[in-house]
Parts: sequence; structure tokens; C-alpha cells
Amino acid sequence: MLFSKKFSAVKSFPVPIISANPPKCLVLFSKLYCGRETVIINYNKYAAKPQYSHDKRRFLMTPISVCIIGKNEEKNLTPFLSSIRAHFPMETTEIVYVDTGSADRSVEIAHRFTDKVYHFSWINDFSAARNYSLSVASHDYVLILDCDEYVEHFAPAGLQKMIETYPKDVGMLTRQNCFLQNGVENKYTDDVERFFDRRIHQYEGIIHEQVRRRDGSEYKRIAIPLSVRHIGYNGSPEEIAAKAHRNIELLQTMLTENPADPYLYFQLGQSYHMLKDEEKACYHYGKGLTFDVNPEAEYVQLMVVGYGYSLLELKRYEEALAFEGIYDTFSFSADFVCLMGLIYLRCGLVKEAIAEFKKATAFETSKAEGACSFVPNFNLGCIYEVLGDAALAASYYEKCGDFPAAKARLNSLH
Repeated sequence: MLFSKKFSAVKSFPVPIISANPPKCLVLFSKLYCGRETVIINYNKYAAKPQYSHDKRRFLMTPISVCIIGKNEEKNLTPFLSSIRAHFPMETTEIVYVDTGSADRSVEIAHRFTDKVYHFSWINDFSAARNYSLSVASHDYVLILDCDEYVEHFAPAGLQKMIETYPKDVGMLTRQNCFLQNGVENKYTDDVERFFDRRIHQYEGIIHEQVRRRDGSEYKRIAIPLSVRHIGYNGSPEEIAAKAHRNIELLQTMLTENPADPYLYFQLGQSYHMLKDEEKACYHYGKGLTFDVNPEAEYVQLMVVGYGYSLLELKRYEEALAFEGIYDTFSFSADFVCLMGLIYLRCGLVKEAIAEFKKATAFETSKAEGACSFVPNFNLGCIYEVLGDAALAASYYEKCGDFPAAKARLNSLH
């Protein structure tokens, strides 16, 4: 009774108790993994960073083509293409840029970096544009990047090792998605399938296109030593809304052809999150979870967490509490455990919330930045401050590092 009695104070706490809400402006995990085998190459020993491009060449002997599609990307193209030049050995790396109808200086800028510039008439089909870029590449091994994905790290020898060891499989890069939430930059990390042999693989799906083997067989997903910083969802509210409406229109078209595809409902939920339409996001997440889905698929994990946060946004706390029934299935994820802490807190079950937040801090990694560190620690600090234990509250705030809200609470305690 002590915790439930005190919870009314937590609800009215002057600093909002925050969450590790997966960014509503992001459409993540765009690859439906369906339980395919993942093989992690230990590429650290290949991560030498030679100073000159002619030194890099001996680390990547197989020539590759970096295939890019874009439209009206003049603000991104120079830093994006420069990041490729800075990290890839250009003697063995070709840049292919396919423009889908720019009205700005995108084509002019692309020509400064490559002579492989092509035009593709937009037909509302991302896979068609992607596959066209594959067809005009000079090399069979292709790397797919978007104009808002800046290369931050690349170990050429690790990619060469993947080519030699798993020549018929698909390489996954690490993408750090950056987005603004309440004026603060947050990050969310995912792994996406982007490197393969075009003779074996191609793209399918008019939106949120996915890699598929041409013969329909399964393949392994191989982690490669390439990381990018994705800034595509840091645009203006108008730009974000336009992108969301475009996605919804294409997804609805796909849904008429595949009405029992849970992945499409997941992506519709993400798109409505972008529009801050929690009711529709919640509906589509929930609908997607009515199908026979694989809990090991990363999009399913994100759909569950997104559904939970939508329920909290709508103050449907009792429905969110039903997530206890799937706890054993998803409790391997720091993001889910942190979500459960917030669900318990909103339901007045503070003792249970404390336990979940402490469990979340025991994880080494999370998808959402802070879900296993400053987010649960800050919430624990808030709880103990309200319960009158200022010293314990301060100890949790201190564990939040430079997190601004925690620093503000620490200052108020001193």
C-alpha cells in the first residue's frame, strides 16, 4: 500500500518521467529477417585504418559498386559522397548515383564525385529504382546507401573477409538513426541488409523494400564492419509529414495485395507515429500482432515496443499491463524491460516498476539510446526522490552522466 499511496505524487512530479520511446519519426528495421541465420564476423582484427587510399586497396581487393538513389538531395549529397570517399578505397570502389526526378542541384553535385550518374523515371516503386541502380553498376558486389546515411567507420579488410567467406549471403551494416525529440537529439541503432552479389539478390516491395534471393531461397545475414549515421528524420515537421503520407499511400497499396502481412501493419504503425496519430498507430501495431509472428524477428520486437508506447500515450494503461503475458518472450530486450517499468509506473505498481528499471540497467546494450542506462536510472531517481530518499535519488541521477534532465534534478537536490 505504501507504493500505491505514494504513486499519486509520482504522477504529478514536476519533471516528466521519460521513456526510451523508439523514435516516432523513424521507420526502422526495414528488413524482415524471419529468423534467418546471423553470422557475426569478428572484424576488429581487420579494422586497421591505413592513411592513404593506395594502402586501403590491399585491404579490399574485390571491386564493389556503391549504389544510391536520390531525389532533391542537394543538402546531403556533398557530405554524404565525401564520407564515402573518405572511408572507401576509390581504386576498388565505384559510386553509382540514380536520380529519380530532382528539381534541385542533386545531379550537378553527383557529377562532381562520379561519372556514373543515371536517371530513372519515378513510378512509386522503390524496388524498381533500387534494381535499376544495380543493373547499371559495373561490379557484381554492391553496397546500397541512402543520401542521408553518412559513413562513419569502415574496415575494408572485414568486408573482403565477408566476400571470401560468405560470397552468396547478405552483409548488414550498422545504422545509428538520429532524431530530434523535444529539441534533443536521440539515437536508435539497427542493422540493415545492404551488401550482396546482384547476380544472386535483388529488391522486392514498392516501399520499405527488402532484399530477396532471385531463386527465393534463404540466406545468411552477415555483420560487416561498416557503420553509418542516419539523419533522414531530422527534417522539418512538414518534411516529416510529407514522407509519412507518401509511405502510408504506398503501404496501403501493398496491403491490398497482401492483407495478411504483419510487416506492412508494422510499417503503417511507424508511419502514423511519424504523424503523431497514436490511435491509428496503435490500431496497426495491434493488428500486426494478431498474426502468427516470429518473436525473434527484429521488426516484431519493435512492433511490440511501439505498441506499448502507443498505449501509454493514449493512457490505456490497463491494456498495456497485459504485456505481462508476453514478458517471458521479450524480456531478453532492454528496450522491452524498460517499457515494462514505465507500464508498471503508470499503473501505480511502483515496486514492480523499480524492479524492472533495475533489470534494464543490467543489460549491456539496447536499441534505443539510454534504455539500459540513463532512462531507467533517471526514472529510478525520480521515484526515490518522490519517496523522500534524496540520497538514493541523487545516486541514480549521477549514473545518468550528462543527461540534462538528471543534471537538473541533481542541482535541485543540492
